[in-house]
Amino acid sequence: MSMVTIQQAARRSGLSEPTLRYYEEVGLIGPISRDPSSGHRRYRERDLDDLQVLGCLRAMGVGIEDMRTYQANRARGHEAAGEQRDLLLRHAERVELEIAALHVHRDYLERKAALWDARERGDVAAESEAQARVAEITPRLEAMIHA
Repeated sequence: MSMVTIQQAARRSGLSEPTLRYYEEVGLIGPISRDPSSGHRRYRERDLDDLQVLGCLRAMGVGIEDMRTYQANRARGHEAAGEQRDLLLRHAERVELEIAALHVHRDYLERKAALWDARERGDVAAESEAQARVAEITPRLEAMIHA
C-alpha cells in the first residue's frame, strides 16, 4: 500500500498542511497513520480520496459541520442518498443566491463605469441615461447590503 507525506497529501488535495492537521483534529479525516520511526503522518489512498472530496466541498464554501455530515453519509452509502442529495441541494441554493448577488454587483459596476465614461467624454445625454440606470439598480444593491 502506497503512503504519502503530509506535503505530498497537501499538494495532491489542494489543502494546506495546517488544514490537513486541523481536519484530523476535528475528526473529518483519520486518524492518520504515523511513521513508526519519525512519528510523521502518512496518508493512504483512502485518506487522499477523503481529502479530495473535502477540498472540493471547502472550495464550494461548505462548512465543517456539513463536511462532517457529508463524510458520515458517504460512509453510510446508499442508505444516506436522500440526506446527501438534500445537503448538496441546500448548498446549490446558497451558491445560486451568491451568483445572483454577483450579477447585481457586476451590473452596478458596469453602470457606474458607463456613468464615468460619459462624464469623461462630456456626453451629457449619456451621463443622464447612465445615472438613471445606476438609480434603477441601487435599491437592489442596498437591499443586499442590508440583508
